[in-house]
Amino acid sequence: MNNLIQPRVLKGFRDFLPAAEIERADLIEKLTNVYRSFGFVPIDTPVLEYTDILLRKSNGETEKQVFRFEDNGGRDVALRFDLTVPFARFTAEHKDELYFPFKRYHISKVWRGEKPQAGRYREFVQCDFDTVGSDSAASDFEILNLMKTALETIGVADITIRINHRGIFNRFLEKIGLLDKSDDILRIVDKLSKVGKEAVVKELADISGSEKLAGSILSYTAGGKNFEETLALIEEMAGGEAEDTRRMKSIYEMMKAAGIAETFILDPSITRGLDYYTGIVYETFLNKLPSIGSVCSGGRYDNLAGLYMKEKVPGVGASIGLDRLIAGLTQLGITSQKGSYLDAEIFCQDEELTIHYQKLAAQLRAKGVAVEVFPDTRKMNQQYKVTEAKGIPWGIFVKKEQTGNNRLTLKKLLTREMSENISVDEAVRKILG
Repeated sequence: MNNLIQPRVLKGFRDFLPAAEIERADLIEKLTNVYRSFGFVPIDTPVLEYTDILLRKSNGETEKQVFRFEDNGGRDVALRFDLTVPFARFTAEHKDELYFPFKRYHISKVWRGEKPQAGRYREFVQCDFDTVGSDSAASDFEILNLMKTALETIGVADITIRINHRGIFNRFLEKIGLLDKSDDILRIVDKLSKVGKEAVVKELADISGSEKLAGSILSYTAGGKNFEETLALIEEMAGGEAEDTRRMKSIYEMMKAAGIAETFILDPSITRGLDYYTGIVYETFLNKLPSIGSVCSGGRYDNLAGLYMKEKVPGVGASIGLDRLIAGLTQLGITSQKGSYLDAEIFCQDEELTIHYQKLAAQLRAKGVAVEVFPDTRKMNQQYKVTEAKGIPWGIFVKKEQTGNNRLTLKKLLTREMSENISVDEAVRKILG
């Protein structure tokens, strides 16, 4: 016994018991149906990529988070840290086999070696959806509309989606003579909610060399009272109307026409995706739990595929962080877990009736009932205990004298309500009710 290996998992990784995995699978199924309803199709890519593919355009922080190693063939490889960069490689490699615009969804695991915390793990599931081959306000709006629809479909309606446009911000920085320091300024602004206004002003003053310029940047990121006022303000600060502000006006008109504008806030402090986003960007927050961070984010990345091909392929997309979202829903107490997919359990009271139990189960399944037969004749309290652990709502009992006319007794396990000596069809109607 001393040679036994202690069962354990790596820090930041998890096992999923049936109730938790069923919840994830149900959410993924609902999301998949929404993605398909908007015309998106599935793809898949390898979990391992050449490191230079993943890190060709990234900052030092990304490199620190990547699980990277040399394989048995001496190749420098890494686990994918998101699904967007592999999609860019995929687009370049299969461009002659694809049609454009191409709308894809990809739901799979990714890995990041960052510090684990509440709702943040080193292995997690991303649910991505992207459109490539179209640089239009309609494509931008469709992604935003899909974000809201998908989250509503899985029961997450109380949300705020904060959006911004990197192009407008860059024009503003160019106007005040700081475009060459845009990456550093964007990183500082991105810390506003974490470190506070005073610390951000100090850092901005240090990098710009002027408290006045720091104040101007902060005024820009503060915005106005509503979407239209904020857009007018940042448009003026950026030097007037241009394609980027016209794009935002078009998107806003589409939001109003679709009746979803109240969900979206134009927030000039949203700067995400320093590596590759070039246009509209967005982050989604649970209104009752904003501290958990964004549960769905993304943006336009017109130059991403250009890392791997000469032709410019514009793109826009978003990703739902499923594990962070579930962690948030758990904190809010609005998750629903179940232990199985079964509607009913046929209890094994008489070993001689085993064949009849299986016949009955086949009849019920043919009529749409998810059912199993308890495999052996344990005491009834033991059978009840297992059935309760699975969360099965109905129990079925069959006596020897009922086998001749194919009758049964049905019990609603939560209320203990009994329907005795009924037909299979009557049982189906009650169970599927």
